[in-house]
Amino acid sequence: MARRSVTKAHQKIQELSWEPTFVEKDPKYKTDYKLDKGTQKDPMKQVLQSYFTMQEEKDHRVYGAIDGAVRGSMWRQVQPRWMEWQKLFLSIIPFPEISAARAMPLLTEAVPNPEIHNGLAFQMIDEVRHSSIQMNLKREYMKNYIDPAGFDITEKAFSNNYAGTIGRQFGEGFITGDAITACNIYLQVVAETAFTNTLFVAMPSEAAANGDYLLPTVFLSVQSDESRHMNNGYGTLLMALANDENKDLLERDLIYSLWNQHAVVDAAIGTFIEYGTKDRRKDRDSYAEMWKRWYYDDYYRSYLVPLEKYGLKVPHDVIEDSWDRIWNGWYVHYVAQFFATGWFANYWRIDPMTEDDFEWFEHKYPGWYNKFGKWWEHYSALSEPNGHKPIAFEDTGYVYPHRCWSCMVPCLIREDTVFDYVDGQWRTYCHKHCHWTDTVAFREEYKGRPTPAMGKMTGKREWETLYHGWDLADVSKDLGYVRDDGNTLVAQPHVIMEQDKMWTLDKIKGIEFQSPNVLLNQMSDDEREKHIADYKAGFTINSSI
Repeated sequence: MARRSVTKAHQKIQELSWEPTFVEKDPKYKTDYKLDKGTQKDPMKQVLQSYFTMQEEKDHRVYGAIDGAVRGSMWRQVQPRWMEWQKLFLSIIPFPEISAARAMPLLTEAVPNPEIHNGLAFQMIDEVRHSSIQMNLKREYMKNYIDPAGFDITEKAFSNNYAGTIGRQFGEGFITGDAITACNIYLQVVAETAFTNTLFVAMPSEAAANGDYLLPTVFLSVQSDESRHMNNGYGTLLMALANDENKDLLERDLIYSLWNQHAVVDAAIGTFIEYGTKDRRKDRDSYAEMWKRWYYDDYYRSYLVPLEKYGLKVPHDVIEDSWDRIWNGWYVHYVAQFFATGWFANYWRIDPMTEDDFEWFEHKYPGWYNKFGKWWEHYSALSEPNGHKPIAFEDTGYVYPHRCWSCMVPCLIREDTVFDYVDGQWRTYCHKHCHWTDTVAFREEYKGRPTPAMGKMTGKREWETLYHGWDLADVSKDLGYVRDDGNTLVAQPHVIMEQDKMWTLDKIKGIEFQSPNVLLNQMSDDEREKHIADYKAGFTINSSI
């Protein structure tokens, strides 16, 4: 189709949009923002004839690569350490994609602009396509990888796992609360514009280095659609900026969105890239180096800061605090340590770190060994069952952490932890920004202005409370993380495939699982005060859960 005719077709589409005048609209999806019908244009001028031709070609490449991987026995070459982490990653990522598709009707109803509506329609189709090719990728891994256990239960496991529920909290952010908050700021302006480089570029790079060329094919195909989604988000953001009444809400939503996604996305992707790889070339970028280039320089300095000329108040402190946690706070490394500590409640294996890993970490993160080296040596020594308990229940000096009520990632940088009595219970937060998110942002009023569309955070947000007092073997059975023999655990603290090296239910039976939050709420005031002081100081309070 000629460029001129595409433009005419695009203009014709806008004539199909209309607002009824014979009834007063009562929107199903609410927003507290004030948006006037804007004049923002859709520079992509996408129409079905050109769109489907382009997407068909991309799908041919994706499914052609899958066929090539099967014929070329890719799974004989891929690193098991990498593939095991994909059981978690590929269980989580289709959910945010389909949540993004569901977000488009919310945004279409809230935004009075036919040109943007056109872009949102194509974004919805994009997101459905993304979840479909990701689910197909997971299917191929399950069919061909040497240990498919874990891949086969990912949809169930995602919903009940202590890490999967964090991913669910992230994806549900696209479709809950204020329609503009969720679908525009949280999804388009932050998730798709800021974090898709680390999600869909950094991950493919590491996959290829570990012998997996299918994930790069799929996820670079996904990333090629994101420029349209960023454009949709930018147009809606400019509409919001046109009304001064929205400035406070924009500031609120940026603080919440930037911090929550740092807490969740950096925790997950940073761990996959740094601890799921066997590629220890010294000239390979660390996750911190990738973040500084793609997030700090490309997104923050090149996208967010220039918007200040339109009156947007950028929360610079949130960006700086995020970087401080990644570089000075060892955030990603604490997350990886926590995942490995809780291996018994996983549905994937976690490979011990080796001397090559130690050397690389020390090169990229000077001082790493003094903080984490001895613990990973303990993990390796305790990885094969030999009469001992899982590492979380052995005396290694590690304190099982409290969980953050807002982002649901544990409170790992202990000096930053906030303890507060909120809505009738003691809650813990990983940082002052997460405390602010629950106690200020998600409330019925913000800076004296009613915000009924925002809602508030509810539900069972601390995973450990669900199994307080249970026998560890019963936890695994209830979760469904047991192999077909009815005894061997799906999760293992190694990637050794021999049956006699595998942990089984009888090896973890008799261990009581406890929730730090339940215990916190049961303490007397004096006990709680001492516990909080010791926890924030990083003292070894109790080496077991």
